[in-house]
Amino acid sequence: MSLLVPDSGLLFWMLISFGVVFFILAKFAFPMITKSVEDRKKFVETSLNDARSAKETLARVEEDTKALIAEANKEQGRVLNEAAIQREKMISAAKEEAAEQARNTLEDAREQIRIEREAVMLDLRREMAALSCDIAERVIKDKLSDKQNQMALIEKMLDEVVKEGDAKEVSLS
Repeated sequence: MSLLVPDSGLLFWMLISFGVVFFILAKFAFPMITKSVEDRKKFVETSLNDARSAKETLARVEEDTKALIAEANKEQGRVLNEAAIQREKMISAAKEEAAEQARNTLEDAREQIRIEREAVMLDLRREMAALSCDIAERVIKDKLSDKQNQMALIEKMLDEVVKEGDAKEVSLS
């Protein structure tokens, strides 16, 4: 027997043991291995499909987020513009109110000045009238010593009163 050439009995028993092992593997092991490979293949395909759908969902969510951010920025701009307009309205209203108060204060001051001026003029007229009466009394005492002078003075005064009344009527109309 040589080492390189197998004996026929050995070859026979090797074929039979190979056939038995092959039969057992084909009957029990290969179906389980192919089933495991198929299950793994299905799991990988399902995972890939899930990953694709998750990626699409993420893209849609990102687009929605960008749209919401853009809308929020637009709304923020609108709110800020409305606030600026409201602020301007409030400032102009405050200015108008201050101007109205200033006008009212000025009118009140003018009215007060007019009333005080009239009061001063009235006091001045009274003092002038009292002074005039004092002077007239002294002058009349000197002039009215006789009856003729008294009558001439009365007529002269009546004429002056009538002329003053006519002048007042003209100035009133």
